[in-house]
Amino acid sequence: MKLLALLSLLILMLQEAGTASLSKEEREEDQPYGEGDSYAVLHLGDYVLSLDNYDEIIDPSNYDELTDYGDQLPQVKGTGLASLTRTRFTQSTEVARTLPSNPMMARPPTLGLLAAPTKHGLPTCLICVCLGSSVYCDDTDLENIPPLPQTTAYLYARFNRISHIRAGDFKGLTKLKRIDLSGNSISSIDDKALRLLPALRDLILPENKLTALPALPTSIEVLDVRMNRLQSSGIQPEAFRALEKLQFLYLADNLLDAIPRSLPLSLRSLHLQNNMIETMQSDVFCDAEEHRHTRRQLEDVRLDGNPINLSLFPSAYFCLPRLPTGRFV
Repeated sequence: MKLLALLSLLILMLQEAGTASLSKEEREEDQPYGEGDSYAVLHLGDYVLSLDNYDEIIDPSNYDELTDYGDQLPQVKGTGLASLTRTRFTQSTEVARTLPSNPMMARPPTLGLLAAPTKHGLPTCLICVCLGSSVYCDDTDLENIPPLPQTTAYLYARFNRISHIRAGDFKGLTKLKRIDLSGNSISSIDDKALRLLPALRDLILPENKLTALPALPTSIEVLDVRMNRLQSSGIQPEAFRALEKLQFLYLADNLLDAIPRSLPLSLRSLHLQNNMIETMQSDVFCDAEEHRHTRRQLEDVRLDGNPINLSLFPSAYFCLPRLPTGRFV
């Protein structure tokens, strides 16, 4: 009987002890960790890591389990100056072996005619404006005709400081139709500069310092040489005879003392105002022996601003459809 009572008491004590232990564990789980014991207990997956069993889980003395990155890192070796020099010399030698033996092949590629340098050291189409077949070089401080693309048909280089047109300035420009060099300081033009331009129609040269006309291509239709220093001695006697397409000839404001001879029948307008003309030949416009001859196309002849009295030469322009403009008294 006493043994049974003792066993019952022991069972009751064990139950109370288990309940108390369980309540303590529940309280510890519900209680938040303090700031000071953040490293006291670490929950890692299915096990608890604490400072007490840290050496059982990770053994710092066991380096065999650590990943070896030595094979993946570049090896750095000390290199002396002599070794570095030999390495660079070897690399330079290898590069030199790959270069072409022909010096012409080693030149850098050019950019074509558009890259031809001007006096400024820059390509023409950077100094000027190139639009299609037209090149605009107005007011760019040029002293010479710049290298031009082979496709150039219209050149405008007005208001510069060009003083001379050289023989090769327009060489090979077979498509060039118009040259406008107004407002420069051109005093001379080489006879070979324009003669071999088969497509040239308009030559515009006012406000320069020309004293003589160069040889001109037969394709010329418009010749404007106003406001120069052109003298009659600077125009060859047969300068205009072969220009069978010439329609507009502007020679005003020069130093001419005579009307040019051998004017082509194609001429429509002749401006000679403000020169020094005092007289004219009777056959300068008309054939004195052929009174039925007429020049119907030459309707615009200006001689105003000259000292000549046109009323003294009635037989000189009887074949013209209109009387010249000028002084008749």
